[in-house]
Amino acid sequence: MNLQDFFLAVTITLGFIKICKYLFNFLNWIWIVFLRPTKQLKKYGSWAIITGSTDGIGKAMAFEFASKGLNILLVGRNPLKLETTSKEIIDKHGGNVKVKCVVIDMQDISGKEIMKRVEEAIDGLDVGILVNGAGVAYPYARYFHEVDLDLMDSIIKVNVEGTTWVTKAVIPSMIKKKKGAIINIGSGSTVVLPSYPLVTLYAASKA
Repeated sequence: MNLQDFFLAVTITLGFIKICKYLFNFLNWIWIVFLRPTKQLKKYGSWAIITGSTDGIGKAMAFEFASKGLNILLVGRNPLKLETTSKEIIDKHGGNVKVKCVVIDMQDISGKEIMKRVEEAIDGLDVGILVNGAGVAYPYARYFHEVDLDLMDSIIKVNVEGTTWVTKAVIPSMIKKKKGAIINIGSGSTVVLPSYPLVTLYAASKA
């Protein structure tokens, strides 16, 4: 085999491996989305705690879990939104679920205080699922060096530290009963491009 044939064989082999990888990922996606049996969420515990639960994905997951018969602990910084979301869930699902609310502004209190408030809120509850859905994003695209210090501080406190401290508060009970599920809501900005230069800090915090 001459050198040209060797490089051609290597190129074909690498291309075949790459195609197989994409095919495997596609088939895995088909399995997860369409074919995988539905999980019985209540086997983890009777309560789900959701941060960022009054808007977007967090709110949608609160309604979805409630539809499965899980009791919901809503965590957010706006008391009015928490009350509204709680009422909406109860109105839709009647007496099938219980809903509790805890007000926590992760931008304004320490990590230890976040942990303390969550521990107090879940005391006596059989928490089986934690959804870390709270997040702070840029109000508009900008380069990293243009991000003001207050926004930078808020993104790190909520997206990184808040997620860490809430998980720290919830996970001991899951370990004790040897079951539980933790869902961290990320962002497509971490995978759409190898680098996301106009939302660098947000993408890094939601990777």
